[in-house]
Amino acid sequence: MTMDIHAGDGRPVIIGGGIAGLMTALHLAPEPVLLLSKSALGKDASSTLAQGGLAASLGADDNPALHLADTLAAGDGLCDIHAASSIVHAAQAEIEALAGLGVRFDRDRNGAPLLGLEAAHSRHRIVHAAGDGTGRELVRALTAAVLNTPSITVATGMEARRLIVHDGAMAGVLAEAPKGPVLFATQRVVIATGGIGGLFPDTTNPLGCFGQGLALAARAGAELADMEFIQFHPTALDGPTRPMHLVSEAVRGEGAILIDEAGRRFLEGGDLAARDIVARAVWKHLAAGHKVYLDARQRPGSDFASRFPAIHAFCKNAGIDPASDPIPIRPAAHYHMGGIAVDAAGRSSVAGLWACGEAACTGLHGANRLASNSLTEAVVCSKRVAQSVAGTAVRRDRQPVAATMPPRPDPASIRPILARTLGVLRSGEDLGDAIASLLPIAQGHAAASDPAAVGLMIAIAALQREESRGAHFRTDFPPKAAVARRSRLRLDEALDAARGLPFETFPHARSA
Repeated sequence: MTMDIHAGDGRPVIIGGGIAGLMTALHLAPEPVLLLSKSALGKDASSTLAQGGLAASLGADDNPALHLADTLAAGDGLCDIHAASSIVHAAQAEIEALAGLGVRFDRDRNGAPLLGLEAAHSRHRIVHAAGDGTGRELVRALTAAVLNTPSITVATGMEARRLIVHDGAMAGVLAEAPKGPVLFATQRVVIATGGIGGLFPDTTNPLGCFGQGLALAARAGAELADMEFIQFHPTALDGPTRPMHLVSEAVRGEGAILIDEAGRRFLEGGDLAARDIVARAVWKHLAAGHKVYLDARQRPGSDFASRFPAIHAFCKNAGIDPASDPIPIRPAAHYHMGGIAVDAAGRSSVAGLWACGEAACTGLHGANRLASNSLTEAVVCSKRVAQSVAGTAVRRDRQPVAATMPPRPDPASIRPILARTLGVLRSGEDLGDAIASLLPIAQGHAAASDPAAVGLMIAIAALQREESRGAHFRTDFPPKAAVARRSRLRLDEALDAARGLPFETFPHARSA
């Protein structure tokens, strides 16, 4: 098989065409940069589906200290307080910068941003655009800006398959192009590929977002962090459509409530409790044989269509009028708090490799992301990543070597395993089952091997965390440990841990 090798000219390569990738490319201008995207910019990106908005303390009754306190409380003891403080303090300036790039935020008659309320926030601080179309509006404006920036070369239809490492540092990116394999020589790579929701059958993420960026980093030897913490959004529209339509938390922020088939409110602690609490309550109620609905008939009631036009449209397509009908919902994989371990500048443990957005683990989210902090993190950290990339020297004597192209990744066979074992509620027996099933696939060279490797790292981290904290709930270890600790793991460590497990102690595990 012939391979087109592009001689390196020092250009950084950004992998991912969502908000994190677009913003990083814009901040690097006027330095030339190559942006790789599997699809057209913004298409099939989680960013486009983001409904809620960006969290920032813009209200007269708010300040960054209050925003930080809410972030730390939601993170359940695992946030990096320095990272979190730095990001929430920078939020206002970056939102103003987005407006300067043409993002049309929703504003009141005086021109001030309209601020919404979401779960676990003590103040109205969610800045949104186009009602519930914030992600779509951000992608629109940023895509236009990128296409009008001469220093950014956009290569769509390009799927990064492997990172090439030489002497412990980045040397290239092996990608599959429409006309065949391409090897880009580069010593600076930014992973901005989104999350892992596509590893689950029930997800609000595009099905093409199944942790490819994490697999790239893991195969290159990078350290990953907090992999066990997966946020399941409690209110996805319960229907056959995949990905599942998200019914934004902002709907509950405006007064909608959770009820069952009898019209009874069943959630202790309030409908705007932290997402992990609400997701577990809904999951348990469904498991007990009930139906669960989001009731917006009273609030926002007749205002639903104007306030949430996108949600109203997909509900109507499903035969539901939110102003008169309760909306059937169930939890779905939504956001990954874990990812590639990075420092304050977005640098990973591999020289020349950065990560930004959901693929990165900055420490902001801890064990349970505070609603709408994710877009804020992406726009704030993209600037810092770009500054770090621009300030990194390039060695002219390092060139990549040709590598074998792995198969196109396909998570289809992995989804049932993760759905059964790594959902809202977990147990040691189920995690042992997952590890036994995933290990031989992760060690192979099949289409499912990269998705299996990511799933294996999640399962190992979940098995090693013998407590329930935030979005990670162990039915066999419900109490929270006295001392909070973050988890860090490399792929070789996960493989060694899996091989060393006594699978006979897991009654339901299939022998690897």
